Amino acid sequence: MSENELNPTIETLISQEGLPSSYGHTVEHTILPLAHRILELRQRLGRPVLIGIHGAQGTGKSTLTLFLKEILSRHHGTATASFSVDDIYLTRAERQRLAGLVHPLFITRGVPGTHDVSLGQKVIDQLLAAKPGDKTPIPAFEKARDDRAPRDRWPVFEGPAEVILIEGWCLGAAPEPEEALARPVNTLEAEEDAHATWRSYVNECLKDSYRAFFDRLDYLVMLKAPSMECVLEWRTLQEHKLAARHANAPEEGASDEGAPSLRIMSDDEVARFIMHYQRVTEHCLREMPGRADVLIPVGADHSLAAPQFREPPGSS
Repeated sequence: MSENELNPTIETLISQEGLPSSYGHTVEHTILPLAHRILELRQRLGRPVLIGIHGAQGTGKSTLTLFLKEILSRHHGTATASFSVDDIYLTRAERQRLAGLVHPLFITRGVPGTHDVSLGQKVIDQLLAAKPGDKTPIPAFEKARDDRAPRDRWPVFEGPAEVILIEGWCLGAAPEPEEALARPVNTLEAEEDAHATWRSYVNECLKDSYRAFFDRLDYLVMLKAPSMECVLEWRTLQEHKLAARHANAPEEGASDEGAPSLRIMSDDEVARFIMHYQRVTEHCLREMPGRADVLIPVGADHSLAAPQFREPPGSS
């Protein structure tokens, strides 16, 4: 693959995603070395590989995944599928039922327990078992509506996948020791989960169904945010961008059972929303760098450093 062949793809993606031209440096020094490492892993194992991309909100994991997918598929002839853990959230109706059965905080998407892990497992199984010409629907979640997209709007991946990229803020997260759950980490936990029911259920999910899901990963990449404060700032910015995109769009009709058609959060609502993520995010920031196969530090300005590879691919 020559630089001349790759450059048009990179320039198109940078323009399409509204990124600064300096992102070309990120591609050269961060993304291409990672793409080459994934190809090495694929060759070494001699089978399709599952790559997990972990990063707190706003770290740029979706953008990284997009560039990796295009580079691997278009320029290395490696059929690459991708999906986000966000796309397998439970439907709003399912979260309402969970909130009634376990704890009211589960109405808010995000934490382990609010995903349809079995759906994620099924997607992986279908991608791995697919024959040429087979089509695998990839789930999609509409955050502006806070609900899963209708199945007829899911993107479709055709044929078998050689690389599957899975990205998500809690991807690869480990459960905390039980004693750590007793102390609230913020006012949301102190005031709305005084008996630790919600956070204990989250932790149990990480020990059980989520662990089985994460254990399928062949390689874990961590985009490491500098702090929880940066995560709040970045997530607030994301919501501003989401609001701007929908500001001039015609309002869609209400979804099934009268669910709201558009759900944009205020800054105060974003701050409360992030509190749901804080415990798991901070635990990941403490313990995941020591076990991730690749560590990519993220600067406060969203810049990605060169990847730090823990060990040769396939040696674990």
